[in-house]
Parts: sequence; C-alpha cells; structure tokens
Amino acid sequence: MKEEVRVRFAPSPTGELHIGGARTALFNWLFARHNEGKLILRIEDTDVVRSRKNFSKSAMDSLRWLGLDWDEGPGKEGDYGPYFQSQRLSIYQKYAGKLIEEKKAYLCYCTQEELEESNRKMRAKNELPRYDGRCRTLSPTQMVNLEEKGRLPSIRFKVPEKGITYVEDLLRGKVSFSNEMMGDFIILKSNKTPAFNFANVIDDALMRITCVIRGDDHLSNTPRQILLYKALNFENPQYVHIPMILGKDGAKLSKRHAATSVSSYRKEGYLPWALVNYLALLGWSTADSQQFFEKEELIEKFSLDKVGKSAAIFDSQKLEWMNGEYIRRMNWGGLWDRFDGWWRIIQVEQEKQEKRANMFKEVGSTTTKMAEIIQVEQEKQEKRANMFRQFREDPDKMAEIIPLVQPRIKVFSDIFEQADFFFEKDFNYDSTAVDRRLKKDYVPSLLKEIRKRIEQLSAFREETLEGMARNLSKDFSLTTGQVFHPLRVSLTGKMKGPGLFELAVVLGKKEVLRRIDRTLEMLRKL
Repeated sequence: MKEEVRVRFAPSPTGELHIGGARTALFNWLFARHNEGKLILRIEDTDVVRSRKNFSKSAMDSLRWLGLDWDEGPGKEGDYGPYFQSQRLSIYQKYAGKLIEEKKAYLCYCTQEELEESNRKMRAKNELPRYDGRCRTLSPTQMVNLEEKGRLPSIRFKVPEKGITYVEDLLRGKVSFSNEMMGDFIILKSNKTPAFNFANVIDDALMRITCVIRGDDHLSNTPRQILLYKALNFENPQYVHIPMILGKDGAKLSKRHAATSVSSYRKEGYLPWALVNYLALLGWSTADSQQFFEKEELIEKFSLDKVGKSAAIFDSQKLEWMNGEYIRRMNWGGLWDRFDGWWRIIQVEQEKQEKRANMFKEVGSTTTKMAEIIQVEQEKQEKRANMFRQFREDPDKMAEIIPLVQPRIKVFSDIFEQADFFFEKDFNYDSTAVDRRLKKDYVPSLLKEIRKRIEQLSAFREETLEGMARNLSKDFSLTTGQVFHPLRVSLTGKMKGPGLFELAVVLGKKEVLRRIDRTLEMLRKL
C-alpha cells in the first residue's frame, strides 16, 4: 500500500504572512493536491515574546483568501493535534526528559553573557562560534550549586563529536555537515519552551509528515534535526529546500523592493488567484514556460522535479501585469463582485485605522505631520466611499463605467483613479495636462466649435461624436490628436483614460457641454 503523502506548513505568528511563506505554503499545497495527500497547518507559536494571536488569525485568513485550504489544523482537527505548538508543551518536555534519561542530552546552566564571551573568543581565533560543551560533564554537586545561585537550566542535545551528518535533499542531492562544527544545541529553553529544531522534529514525527518542503534558509537546521530523529528513533521525512525569493538587486526580499505581506496585496486590490499563479512561477516552471494556469491545471502539472535551484527574483511589475491580465479576462459582473468584496475589506481596515488615529488623539501623541497624514488619508477614503455609494445606487451607470475602465485596471484600487471623473463634477485639472493640452492659442476657439457641433448632434453616440471630431480636425487643419486631447482634458481633467467617445456617451450630452463650458471658464481666468 502506497504511503499517504503528508506535508505541512508551519508559520510563526510573529508578523503578517510573508510572500515567501505564502510561496512555501503554495508548494506544499500543490504537492499534497497533486499526490492526493494531505496538507497540515501547524502554528509555531512558542516564541512567547513575539507571537501574537492576531497574527495567527491573519495568517489563516491570508491562506483562506489565497484558496490554500488545509486538511488538518486549526478549525479542522485531526488525529495528531493540537496544532498550536503552545498547546503541546508537555509533549516536548516529555521527549526532552527521555533524551536526558538516555544520556543523549544534558542540563546547561550557561548564562547569555557567558555564551557571548565564548563566541567572541572563538571569532578572535577565526573559529566558527559554537557551544564549547562546558556543561556536558557537570557533576550533580555542581548542578546543585548553580541552581542555588538562581540559574535555571536549559537542555542541550549531545551532538556526536566526530563524523558527518548527511542531508538527502530531493532538489540538491546529498549535502554533508560536519558534526564537530555544529556544537551541542539547545532543545528546551530555561522557560520550558522548545527550541525550533526540537519542536519541529517532535511535531513532524508525531504528525506523520512524509516530506518537508521549506525555504533553503532552513537547510543548516536540517542536520541537527536528522540527529534528533536518530536519537529519538523516529524515521525522518524527505526534505526539499526550495530557493529563496530575492529582490531585483539580489538582496533578500524586503519592503524596499515591494510589499512583503500577503495582506498588503489583498488590501491593494489584487486577485487571489493572480497572486497564487505568480507565486507558483517563483522557482518553478513548466517545460514550455506556461504563464497562466487554471487551478486544476496547476495542480496537475506541479512537480518538485521542476523546481529550480537558483533564487527566485520577485518582480512586482510582472505581478501587477499578471493581475491586470486576469482582471481584463473577467466579465464585468464578476469584476464587480470581486471589487465589492475588496471594498468591504478596505472599509474594515479603514475603521481600524480611524480607531488607532482616535487613540493617538486621545493620548495627545499625534504629531503635526502624523495629523496631516491621517487627514489626507481620511479625505481620500471619504472620496472613495462617495464614489462607491454612487456605484451601488446606480447599477446601470456602473454597468457602463466598469467595462470602460476595466482595460486600464491593474489592481482594484485603480478603479477609483480611473473612474473618479465620472462622479466628480468639479474635478481638479491635472496641471501637466493643462500645460500640455489646453494652454494652446487655438484651444478656446476649438472647444467653442466642438460645443457648437455637439449641440447640433441629433444622435449622441460614439460614432457620431468621433465623426464630428475627425471632421473638425480637417476643417481646422489640425491633427486628430490636437482635437482629441483638449476635449479629453476638458471632460476628465487628465491626459489619459478610457476611450474618449465612449466616456463622453456615459457622461451624457448635457454633462459634456457643461464640462466644456467649465473648461472655457477656467481658461479665461488663466
């Protein structure tokens, strides 16, 4: 009988789910689904100082939003829980005690200062810092004396002093590590919480994990974990260490390259599957370099042997392009549903920001600069909220506007910028647009003639408007651009936007004439 494939994703709730973590979760999810196995979600929340419940919830919300469902874990209890490490402390303590009894681990009373001093001396000798083993041979009397001084012991694992530990990696082959260079490492801290390597081994073994797929930054942890597997008589899983995600400059991906959390992309207005599709291509590809995948297609084609060994480069522009492509492929009804859902998320976030802003005001800690930023953001949000209300109140108008702006939308937040002039009758003119398109000697007389001819149109349609404008360019001996551009700025205040004559029809004849009059009045005042 074929062994069931069981993989896991184990985030630490010390911050928002990182893009790199999301890519790791995706590769595990795809591997599980491709092999009809199971994905286990485990929350590694034993860092009592930095772990937060809200980050646990946020990570799970981000995974759900991406569509990366898990088979066992929080909310889907299985036979190997609990799935929060903070609820498994007694399990770790039990196995640490077992290693003590079998003389495979020992109590260590070293202080942080002593360890730092030891490391400093090793560096001075050009040696790789590692534990010097000073507590390995403490006598019972020495232990009692140290405890009487108030020292609380941690537990260290005894690493073999000689020999090599080999890591069989499905991507990289056999990788060797010298035991001598590792040094004895802590498995249980003095506060009785487990160290990362120890908790990983215990949980992966007890949860029957068959393959560990994680970032290659964990490769150096793996030999220690293999030694623990052997000491505990557990069978170690297969390992796959996938390449890191870097910025375009080759440095570790950070906020100076792009947003690094999944929640940031969700708030900005990205489609979840577009983000999943893009992340799948970071370090993995098909033979024909396919770019776009449906869900079932991606599951079918995914395999670990197509994962590359080189670091993946995160390109925010490509992600934005891919998201825009997905948006352009949607029917306007589907686009509206997604936009509507995104807006609800933004509203919730805005309420949180307002509460935080009010808290600052109440304690009097708001600086002038911060107050200005808060004010600008609130005005921006109120403007967006007003546009959204008008969208909902006039479904027919919405059905006209969405298809017009859809080709120019890369993320949902673009909708407001692309469509704002439909809702603001007294919009501000872009200064560059005025300088380049309206400050021409011929423009006032041109706009007056356009107005006159529009008034005379019996049918206010795209083709009649375009015909009128093209005829006018011939009559005035102007290029079509010299006619179209001033009219666009008059109607939208911008140099670019949806099709000129399509947007004019949506505005309506009366509003088009009013906006031309408004532009002529503005030009008279210049």
